[in-house]
Amino acid sequence: MAADLSPRSRAAEPAGPRLRRASAATLLGVVLALPGCGGPPAADPSPPVPSATASIPAGADATTSGIDALFLAMMVAHTEQTLEIVGVGLDRATDPRIRTLIAAVRATETDELATMRGWLSEAGPSAAAAAARHDHSGHSDAAAGLARLRAAAPADADRVLLDVLGRHQRTAADLARAQVAAGTSERVRDLARRIDRSRTAEVELMAGLG
Repeated sequence: MAADLSPRSRAAEPAGPRLRRASAATLLGVVLALPGCGGPPAADPSPPVPSATASIPAGADATTSGIDALFLAMMVAHTEQTLEIVGVGLDRATDPRIRTLIAAVRATETDELATMRGWLSEAGPSAAAAAARHDHSGHSDAAAGLARLRAAAPADADRVLLDVLGRHQRTAADLARAQVAAGTSERVRDLARRIDRSRTAEVELMAGLG
């Protein structure tokens, strides 16, 4: 009797790879849903980069994948925008509670930015190039928010700052949650967990200050 080669007879694919691809698709879906992102990302979420034969600096995370590099590159750009918003906010905010909060945001995200830039460098040229091929500059409405904040009347500056920064930090939390599900690098996923917790807490604090 001829062997049954129908799809039904084939061994089921292990759940792990299927779930990983589904999670990666979730992260890419979040990326594409962000304002200003109209094209497909060039980073491949499946194969690890750099390859096993590539030279990896001491202490580097050899499991950093294209999806990890994409997340890091996006969060670097997002954090740079956060620091710009916070800088303008410190010039304009008058409520001491808001000023204390955004000063803490600046301290935290300055440290995170240095860490993420270092990890991107350690990931090697393949990962960095994969992330760089996708333009992350339009992945938020930070430019419009900054324009609103700079143009706000003094009496409205605190309110506008809370709205602009709150929206921006919610986007960071969304990206971080998707990376926790999709990423392959445990240290990047751990950073994403911390980003999710901190940004979510900040959004809740800002809602109470409005």
